[in-house]
Amino acid sequence: MAEPGSVAERIKQQADIVRVVGEYVRLKKSGQNFTGLCPFHQEKTPSFAVHPGKQIYHCFGCGAGGDVFKFVMEMDKVSFPEAIRAVAEKCAIPMPEWRGRGGPQAQQATQQRRLLLEMHKAASAFFLRQLETAEGRVARAYLEDRGLKPETIARFGLGWAPSTGEALVRFLRSKFSPALLDLSGLASRDRNEQAFDRFRRRVMFPIASESGRVVAFGGRAIGDEQPKYLNSPETGIYTKSHVLYNLDRAREAIRREGFAVLVEGYMDAIALAEAGIENVIASCGTSLAEGQVRLLGRFTKNIVVNFDLDAAGQAATDRSLVLLLGADFEIRVLVLPSAEGGKSDPDQFIRKQGAKAYREVLGRSPLYLDYLIARARRMDSGTIESKLRAVNFLLPYVRLLPSPLARSEWASRIASELRVDQAVLRQSLVQAAAERRTEVKARAELLTAAVTPAERRLLKMLLDADEFRERLAGEIARGEVHRGLETEKLFAVLLEAGLPSNGSAEELTALGERLEERDRRLLFDLAFESAAEPSWEEAESCLAVLRRRQFETQLRAVQAEIEALKNQSGGAGTGGKVELLRLLEKKQTLRASLDRLEG
Repeated sequence: MAEPGSVAERIKQQADIVRVVGEYVRLKKSGQNFTGLCPFHQEKTPSFAVHPGKQIYHCFGCGAGGDVFKFVMEMDKVSFPEAIRAVAEKCAIPMPEWRGRGGPQAQQATQQRRLLLEMHKAASAFFLRQLETAEGRVARAYLEDRGLKPETIARFGLGWAPSTGEALVRFLRSKFSPALLDLSGLASRDRNEQAFDRFRRRVMFPIASESGRVVAFGGRAIGDEQPKYLNSPETGIYTKSHVLYNLDRAREAIRREGFAVLVEGYMDAIALAEAGIENVIASCGTSLAEGQVRLLGRFTKNIVVNFDLDAAGQAATDRSLVLLLGADFEIRVLVLPSAEGGKSDPDQFIRKQGAKAYREVLGRSPLYLDYLIARARRMDSGTIESKLRAVNFLLPYVRLLPSPLARSEWASRIASELRVDQAVLRQSLVQAAAERRTEVKARAELLTAAVTPAERRLLKMLLDADEFRERLAGEIARGEVHRGLETEKLFAVLLEAGLPSNGSAEELTALGERLEERDRRLLFDLAFESAAEPSWEEAESCLAVLRRRQFETQLRAVQAEIEALKNQSGGAGTGGKVELLRLLEKKQTLRASLDRLEG
């Protein structure tokens, strides 16, 4: 595409294709070439190669190939002239005046894009200067109150939009045409067609493309003015779904650390970056878009999602997980603890508890599966309806998993955590996926089958084992091994009401009247079930199963308390340290009891 002796050919000769491609694909040296996963099709084994000597790339899987310009054109969906300029910028090659090819319309579009970028650069410098004015003092006070140092303000180019309403318009008119100003998104027009500033009396956050060129702005209102945040509209240089805030500064750190931290807002990203956590990006909105996911995937497939705890943040987390799972990301979800019990966003957390505390909780971020199951368990109050709600909450995420093995592992984990029958759940999930449904049908056997064999056998013995019924009841009551089981209410009724003496219909009917439909049905199923003659040895074996489950449940609860205490400012204070020591000792005792039981 680059003709001999042309500007494009001269830039191509100076460009480093490995450096350019390396911004989109993680490359590894392999002999004379570099290899990586192809960005043009899904693959697990690298078949994409870059030849630095010939300055070409080729995928042996899908056949994609070409020079550095074609690669940028395909990845960024830009024209040939725009790709030439982009390569020159990426490789710090001076770009001479060049009219390019493609006819008048293409030349006009390229020229317009260049001027819009220049206008936004000038506007950014204008907003920055306004911080030093008398009116800008309110913005400086706001930023200082948020804990930002002067060097951080300068690094992120933060500024102030004056309240006069046309200060920026007057400044830009001296350099750019009115028509271009209308296309920039920096100005609006009133009923009389007079141009005025879009941003007024706001702290300004420049939004840059991945190459570091300012393409838009976000403005934060001071006081009660609405909307709280006002962003640039989409323009010829800015498409919201294709830009991630701070990616231009974070991309090298993302590659170095091997993962990205995704937050909601500008201040969250700035606070983390100032604290030394440089691999942070912001979605600049309530959730990710598909284009942003593809853009991030060029730099890493590992992400920690750290949105706010409020309802909007939780909903944004859910929507983002759907997109990230569909793009085969490895995801962790960080929910920041708050000492006051309210929401805690990254900016607030760091200001109150410090960068060290944030790094500690970041390192313990749970896998998205643990995060989702924890939320599902909070939905489960023990009723059939609540369990189905919890399962239905998880199902859409299961359906997104591309691997059958991963889906099987999810089913096992969900069944264990929500105490539903694994085989029936798997069958329900397969059927729902085949029918493209997002809910599991309310099938009673999903929950009634959740009763474990040990529970069923012990209940049967309480009904039938005349020789040791009283002894078995005493063991169950003393150890409270039935607590937390799906059959807890049935056990409780049998233990409290007195065991049936002969299992007559009258006795069973009287017991059944004290039970819900599910437990009543199970009681009669067991009463009429044929079973082998019970023995005390079998009863002890079943009791051991329930004791083991009891210890495991208590261990999980103690571990959760330990993590919560550590998250609260590191368990600060003497009282916190004493409580932490007590919990650690309790954990050790429970572990020893479990080991003895299993031994």
